[in-house]
Amino acid sequence: MSGVNHRLIERVVRQALARCLADSGRPVNEPSAFPGELFVSPEVRGIKEEIVRVGKKLWAREYVDGNGGNISCRVSPHYVVCTPTLCSKADIREEDLSLVTLDNHRVIGEREHTSEIRLHLEIYKAVPAARAVVHCHPPHATAYAITGQVPPGEIVPEVEVFVGPVALAPYETPGTTAFAETILPYVRRHNTMLLANHGIVCWADTVTHAEWYVEVVETYCRTILLASMLGKPLKKIPKKKVAELLKIKQTLGLADARLPVQKEAAKFQAQTSVEAPEEMSAPQGSRAVDEEKFDALVAGITEQVIGFLNQRS
Repeated sequence: MSGVNHRLIERVVRQALARCLADSGRPVNEPSAFPGELFVSPEVRGIKEEIVRVGKKLWAREYVDGNGGNISCRVSPHYVVCTPTLCSKADIREEDLSLVTLDNHRVIGEREHTSEIRLHLEIYKAVPAARAVVHCHPPHATAYAITGQVPPGEIVPEVEVFVGPVALAPYETPGTTAFAETILPYVRRHNTMLLANHGIVCWADTVTHAEWYVEVVETYCRTILLASMLGKPLKKIPKKKVAELLKIKQTLGLADARLPVQKEAAKFQAQTSVEAPEEMSAPQGSRAVDEEKFDALVAGITEQVIGFLNQRS
């Protein structure tokens, strides 16, 4: 049977095995836990609820339209939960979400996951502190992005503390590897980046916090545009006071291009984890071994199914 779709069969086998293992009742934090167990664990269920809630919030605030925008959350050293492609964030449901690997392989999920997950995955690989990513198209921030500008800094205290300088990544075709890689020169020093002719992407320790950064930047861009219409120059915060705000930012462990990467990353990392600490500190341990066994089992069953189908032909 030359028409056998090897990848489709492998996906079906993988999802079926994951569901069987998920129904086995083993706690997710046991070393023998499999992806299916992780996906239905209380911790990840809470994250899926949060993703759905944030998606609806983005739509209600008109930061996305049509099927625009995407959301993800890293739930282990190996896996990310993300939104599907071609789905309005107003309509998204938990069952629409997928579990994908850091290499962009969908392990669990009935719907095709967002093609722009590559952007998220590059952020997770580049920034160990990143646990959630939100990409959307808020109009005032996007207005800056499509004119090749970033909003001026050192004007509003909250922006300085929670976001700081905003980077502008060059344009590339959305969904491509080249597009994902445009953020690499900036992502370690910025938690918020404008995407030229496209929109905005923010990372944080939680999905909700990443969405907060979107709100902060969008409101800031709108405020700057309004203030610019008043016929007076924008008044900046004195440098001495900016330094005080940066000290506050250091205590929070937030990323900023004006702060050393090492200092901002260490504290942020300590605040974020879904799985047990020993799993985060030793990702190559027992769970990784079981994942290899799981992959080998999937491969073996897939070959048996394909062999059976070939014999029938």
